[in-house]
Amino acid sequence: MKTSVGMSTFFLIVSVIVAAAAEVKPDAINSASLSTIPAERASKPSADPDPAIVRLQVLLDRAGTSPGVIDGIYGKNVTKAVVSFEKMTGMPPDGTIDADVIRRLETGGPIIGTYTVTADDAKGLVDHIPVDYGEKAKMPSLGYSSVAEKLSERFHMHIDLLTALNPGSDFVPAETVQVAMPGPPRQGKVARIEADKTAGQVTAYDNRDGILAAYPATVGSEDNPSPGGTHKVKGVARLPVFRYNPKVNFKQGKNDKVLTIPKGPNGPVGSVWIDLTEPTYGIHGTPDPQLINKVGSHGCVRLTNWDAEELAGMVKPGVVVRFVN
Repeated sequence: MKTSVGMSTFFLIVSVIVAAAAEVKPDAINSASLSTIPAERASKPSADPDPAIVRLQVLLDRAGTSPGVIDGIYGKNVTKAVVSFEKMTGMPPDGTIDADVIRRLETGGPIIGTYTVTADDAKGLVDHIPVDYGEKAKMPSLGYSSVAEKLSERFHMHIDLLTALNPGSDFVPAETVQVAMPGPPRQGKVARIEADKTAGQVTAYDNRDGILAAYPATVGSEDNPSPGGTHKVKGVARLPVFRYNPKVNFKQGKNDKVLTIPKGPNGPVGSVWIDLTEPTYGIHGTPDPQLINKVGSHGCVRLTNWDAEELAGMVKPGVVVRFVN
């Protein structure tokens, strides 16, 4: 009798998991309602992707308050994005997804759309990305390791969500796949930037001191804190090579010599480097977007590649960057 009950429970659990996974489909996301997201979801996030949360993340991304990686999970980065959206639009910043927030976010257009893989998408790939910096330095480039990885970054998605929306896909040229539609990069001129270590967020302000964009960020770490005070943007380098010097920066593994690590989105600083007047410090991308504000950095400010690229397009030398908390 006990065995029978155990097996019944097992099959019930499996069926629930399969049903939950089956929900994350294009039609389910496109028809999802933000009003179905429970208020307690922010404090008790589910481990399973939710179509309504995918929708919320895409809409926040479009609005200029980035949730980071679009994965259908209601984590801290989503909560911060909601609060920043409320501040941006003059609402009480309580992080509640109420009717007013929903009305302002829902601007129309499909959340999930189609994209046809091109021949160019399959170019410039590498077989693997080594962890060791000495091995990285031997690579001709640090590009994407698959078409799926390239598309997941282009459409701001976690690669697991991309593959879940396209079961059985090989992501080969001429194949049509389902992707998130985050919209074009923000436009404008950044007057100042605030990097908040405690909040794990970078906020860009315009010349009226209104929020132009907000991004989840890794701002230093306990062992390698970011600089305090006020600094300025010195310049922008896209697809930069990375000069590793263990005597100046940090020591990675057993590498005790200066190394030049080739460019690419999977390089140590990702696809863009916003140089600051404080020597060796900058705001940059990352090869691991899913880890933003979840693991520390070596003192710099780390954003997803797409957020760093967007911010880089709106800054000029002389823009003030203030580190707080």
